[in-house]
Amino acid sequence: MRFIWAITLLLGASCLTAAVNDPRTVANVSPMPVALDPDFSFRKTKIYTLSDQPAAQTKGKGSTNLQNTAKGKFASSGSSTSTRLAVQEASLNFERSYRLYGAVTGTDQRQRHGQYFDFFWRAKRPADVTVRFEYKQEKLRALTQAKEVAYRDIRGTNRSEFRVIGDEFFDDGKVLAWRCLLIEHGRIVAEKRSFLWD
Repeated sequence: MRFIWAITLLLGASCLTAAVNDPRTVANVSPMPVALDPDFSFRKTKIYTLSDQPAAQTKGKGSTNLQNTAKGKFASSGSSTSTRLAVQEASLNFERSYRLYGAVTGTDQRQRHGQYFDFFWRAKRPADVTVRFEYKQEKLRALTQAKEVAYRDIRGTNRSEFRVIGDEFFDDGKVLAWRCLLIEHGRIVAEKRSFLWD
């Protein structure tokens, strides 16, 4: 019985390591030909900045002015606003605790501070796709840096995460402009860019 459990654990661990793709840094960022393909598209982008300062707590209690409605019932005009703020604050606190999970010491936590970029994209047909994240940081001005992840024979809705954290974030500053590319056979087939990207 123990032997079966050991084999199961080994297979599970190997599947997990195969599923995790860590972005590699690209040494030379060179332009590529663009051949946009409707089979590839970006769905959503999530950007989160984890600062060394905890999120400010909202002290607003919300206005609970009761108004008399036409039917004679009372409705609270400010409760929906205060509820919405409480939900937003809870989700931001969760994101912070999720990103800092397992970082016990101050040094570990410092290495997690920075910016997280999650790109959700779709491939309608199986393909070998490289997702490249190009960005420009505050202190490096016009220097374009890039990180990329390669996927083999991938299809459907996918998520790629890129991080500018730790010493890279503290030494070179915030990301001011970025773009994310889906690349197939050396050609850009889909692109998502920030407003400030030139």
